[in-house]
Amino acid sequence: MSRPHVSILFIAVSLALVLGGCSTSHYRNSADKEVYRILTQKELRVLGRTNEFSIDTAYSARDPEAVPANEIIAGRGLSGEKRSIALADALRLAIENNRSYQLRKEQLYLSALTLTLRRYDFDKQPFGRLETGGVRERDKDLRLDGGQNRLGFTQLLRSGGTVSASIANDMVRYFTGDPRRSVTTVMSLNFMQPLLRGAGAEIVAENLTQAERDVIYEIRSFSLFQQTFAVGVIIEYYRLLQRQDGVRNSYNNYRRLVTTRDRAEKLLVAGRMQRFQLDQALQQELSGKATYIRAVQQYQSQLDEFKKTLSIPLGVHILLDPSVLTDLKSVGLQVLNVLDHDAYQLAVARKYDILNDIDRFEDQKRKIKVAANRLKANLTFLSDVSLQNDTTDYTKFDPGNFQASAGLQLDLPFNRQSERNAYRAALINFERQLRTLAITLDNARDSVREGLRNLEQLRQNYDIQTKALELANDRVAVMEKLLESGRAQIRDDLEAQSAQLQAQNAVTQALVDYLDARLNFLIDAGVMTMDADRWWLKDNDVIKSEATGPIPGLNREADLVYPPEAVFDGSANLK
Repeated sequence: MSRPHVSILFIAVSLALVLGGCSTSHYRNSADKEVYRILTQKELRVLGRTNEFSIDTAYSARDPEAVPANEIIAGRGLSGEKRSIALADALRLAIENNRSYQLRKEQLYLSALTLTLRRYDFDKQPFGRLETGGVRERDKDLRLDGGQNRLGFTQLLRSGGTVSASIANDMVRYFTGDPRRSVTTVMSLNFMQPLLRGAGAEIVAENLTQAERDVIYEIRSFSLFQQTFAVGVIIEYYRLLQRQDGVRNSYNNYRRLVTTRDRAEKLLVAGRMQRFQLDQALQQELSGKATYIRAVQQYQSQLDEFKKTLSIPLGVHILLDPSVLTDLKSVGLQVLNVLDHDAYQLAVARKYDILNDIDRFEDQKRKIKVAANRLKANLTFLSDVSLQNDTTDYTKFDPGNFQASAGLQLDLPFNRQSERNAYRAALINFERQLRTLAITLDNARDSVREGLRNLEQLRQNYDIQTKALELANDRVAVMEKLLESGRAQIRDDLEAQSAQLQAQNAVTQALVDYLDARLNFLIDAGVMTMDADRWWLKDNDVIKSEATGPIPGLNREADLVYPPEAVFDGSANLK
């Protein structure tokens, strides 16, 4: 084999190695680098801060082929392990492992990944095509032959124009020096610029503009999701502690019912009580036992659901921190001092889903302009410059051998049926978005109004239940003495204990209900902040609150009960 043939093979092999040298990990890392850079820049612009954002999981760095199904099965089948999980730990685990949270992170990532492609549309896009082959004629050596080999780039301009440059050559004949046919080397530069339809940065870059805005929308939506997700995890933790409180109350009530039944048996033996009263005590004892068993089952079921939220295997037993509920009881209710109108104004200016709908309203205006532009005629300016060499000597090149052309191309708008329909649809979509924005604003106003009403109702309910618990405790203590002295029946004592159990559970529920409503109201008003430790118990920076303490009083004007007519005619001082 001759030296030129060896050179050609060497070049071909080298080129193949270059083209195949980029591993899949390179492309993945390249995508991650560009996406994370976009998200960091836009988060700083939209939120005024950046998150430590990554979609990587514990399996991301591993080869999918190296992750057997048995490993997943074994991991979810863990049993007997105990883990103590504080509320802050629960939040961290949920953020790291929750499947819905991971899905929303991936959705944000994909929106930025789409943007990278839209940006690439306006970058120089190189292309290259190299062809080579072998021809062997009868009684002759193998001869390498080449096709049309081209290298160059194209670029879409923001004005709508397109620039392309290329160089073409028979690379095989260049390296082999085979002069048996003429070699044509061509360098060309082409330019095309629409003047009517498809012209202008606002029209041409619409897809890029929309992709940029879509990433902002996803950042806002994800930030709002983070707030609602975190509040959901916190309230779920408190609900479990509320269930624990209910289980303890049910157990203590059951033990008191056992004591009451023992006392009734003794009184029956002493002739101081009739048989039917003992039967009542026994029946209530059995009911109390069933109530306790049901409370345990409900707690265990809710605990399993919480494990799913944290993505913890169900066989693992988790221990909660009871001091979390104790801290909430010591803080009491944090009554927000804000009017519904002011809260609504805050929501319009700050809440991310409302801001997204406002911006989408503006998007539809642009869509109308883009659709209207497509109704215009196609008037395009075209130009071309090419430099070529038609000679049998590939080593010579004549710079004076060029061709240039320029002209206009007009395509009259005779066939615009689909464009007409698209324009009409854009007008309809604009009005739809207008109505969507109006509904969003109405819903925002309704949410803050209803939220304040709900908070006030829950505050009064907590006051009532707290007072009811005090009365129930006093009633139980009195009934025990009256029963001993024979001045009360066993039924009176049983009713007092039942009322005490209900009041105990109602106080804890009212406290957690208020915390739930307060945090969700802060989200609805767009002022939720999660920067401080135990932020769910902290005073809000924008809407100040008044902590009532563990046992609020009932001597407030807002606690007045208005007659129905005052409510119906609006004269009642209600929020």
